[in-house]
Amino acid sequence: MEKKYLTQLAKQFPTIAKASTEIINLSSILNLPKGTEHFVSDLHGENEQFLHVLKNGSGSVKRKIEEEFGNSLSQKDKRALATLIYYPEQKLELIMKEEESIEDWYKITLHRLIMMGRRVSSKYTRSKVRKALPEEFAYVFEELMNDKDDLHDKEAYYNEIIQTIIRIGRAPACIIAFCNMIQKLVVDHLHVLGDIYDRGPGPHIIMDTLTHYHSVDIQWGNHDITWMAAASGHMACIANVIRIAARYGELDIIEDAYGINLIPLFRFVVETYTKEPCDSFNIRYDCDTYNMQDYEMDKRIQKAIAVIQFKLEGQIIKSRPEFHMEDRLLLDKINYKEGTITLDGKVYPMDDMDFPTIDPNNPYELTQEEAAIMKRLQSAFINSRRLQEHVRFLYSNGSLYLVYNDNLLYHGCIPLDEEGNFKEVTIAGKTYSGRALYDTLESYARKAYYLEDGPEKRLGQDLMWFIWCNKDSPLFGKDKMATFERYFISDKEQHVEHKNPYYSLLNREDVIDRILTEFGLDPATAHIVNGHVPVKSKRGESPIKCNGKLLIIDGGFSKAYQKETGTAGYTLVYNSYGITLVSHRPFTSAEEAIRNESDVHSETIEVEHWVKRKSVSDTDNGKRIREDIRDLEQLLQAYKEGVIRERG
Repeated sequence: MEKKYLTQLAKQFPTIAKASTEIINLSSILNLPKGTEHFVSDLHGENEQFLHVLKNGSGSVKRKIEEEFGNSLSQKDKRALATLIYYPEQKLELIMKEEESIEDWYKITLHRLIMMGRRVSSKYTRSKVRKALPEEFAYVFEELMNDKDDLHDKEAYYNEIIQTIIRIGRAPACIIAFCNMIQKLVVDHLHVLGDIYDRGPGPHIIMDTLTHYHSVDIQWGNHDITWMAAASGHMACIANVIRIAARYGELDIIEDAYGINLIPLFRFVVETYTKEPCDSFNIRYDCDTYNMQDYEMDKRIQKAIAVIQFKLEGQIIKSRPEFHMEDRLLLDKINYKEGTITLDGKVYPMDDMDFPTIDPNNPYELTQEEAAIMKRLQSAFINSRRLQEHVRFLYSNGSLYLVYNDNLLYHGCIPLDEEGNFKEVTIAGKTYSGRALYDTLESYARKAYYLEDGPEKRLGQDLMWFIWCNKDSPLFGKDKMATFERYFISDKEQHVEHKNPYYSLLNREDVIDRILTEFGLDPATAHIVNGHVPVKSKRGESPIKCNGKLLIIDGGFSKAYQKETGTAGYTLVYNSYGITLVSHRPFTSAEEAIRNESDVHSETIEVEHWVKRKSVSDTDNGKRIREDIRDLEQLLQAYKEGVIRERG
């Protein structure tokens, strides 16, 4: 087998010279500084803030400008350069209208961008930088960024390149390309710890951006899972996705962004929900963008689809007793004559008793009209080209968890018991806990999407719904999802959702060490990076847990949470010098950032600083490179011993 493998490797490196060159190349790469990793979480459709944070690399661009120019540029010029790098097209448009001597500005700006290009590319191989260069300017950029300051006889050569770019009218395109390249090189890899979808106006814009990003992975959140299941055709998750979109006044995401026809649902609502004002179904809208003419209709749509959702979920619970969710069968606990509901042995008045589609004798059965609507919606979700492209990207670049460069990344939690032991959960007749639970649920999530219709696919789809809302789900982590209670019962004691013991044990070092060990990491050096639960910093809560071993980076990207959290999200930057947590203030708009050269105000917290700067050798990629070097050295020895002959 070893000779067979080396024979295959010899096709790629057919001579001693080529194998030797590759060994030299790989060995030198190991000594380059580690690339910058950027972590974001719980974006919830807030595309403008996400795109700005992505463009500035959570302050990485500013840091590079400071490193390069120090006191040689004023703060005003540094802000102008940073804004140009973030928004080159829009900023250029303004400058070209306002600048009196545009050619001088081009010349100065190109020189500054060349210096920035050299700075951000300094820790990469020339081959990697070359791949990041825009095709139309690749040769020019490579020449300009190849630092030849010691060769004064080439100064005229470089100046002429810049002059020619300006003279032939290519300066704007060149500047835009330079800025985009700098953005790409400042951050080597992006981690998204889930919940791209729901609440905000632009999850589709975020997904479009991620599909074109140079290097990214995604850890699925519970909100992402529902969209993925909906794209597979799971009706309960389709109803849930539509309900949340209606609740936040964002139905246009489903209609306009994904081309899903909601007119049959609108007609059904107009004809069926006519009596009550649906006040329990108020819309949490954005004052700046929401059309108030849609308000009453959106309330009725929300109620209609919520009732359908509760029916469909009841059908799943009754058909999957192994999910142990009988306590969430609520429609049959309603006294339809008295207008009350009995929960946990106590009778509560219902806030809304207008249920024109519920048969009290068979409350979980869809009416003929509801069934027809759901069938059409199922077909529309399955056949939405853009949605399917986005969901396939989530599958190909995502997972429930990720182990990456001594960090364990996941969205929610590890289900634990009160003592901090891994909770055992039964899935398809077998018991799993810890890492095995994650692996099993991910396997079924993939079956739900990729298998042809059949029992195994349907089980996978139902398990995706299980991941969304079951008390034993690692992406949910609460004893119940009190959606029904919040709509229909005023008494807030029924609104409480108790968290899994995981969340009360985050500062127990033995528990965190056990989790890290379970996933094959060394507790002495590794970290957990976690999303899902917003950190209420305004109440003094810290995102840094267990002496820095666990970092929670959901700080409220979603505007719906910002009053509660006091921030607009946390992000994490992990570079060759250490790990830095960045707390962001609310973002106003890209337009204001461009015109006023303002940035998101951010506060940084140094989580860890390395005494010795980390190199590629210290990363997972470094491990793979060392394995490649060992294989090539074996090939070299095989050539020398005559076991394999050189070719060419």
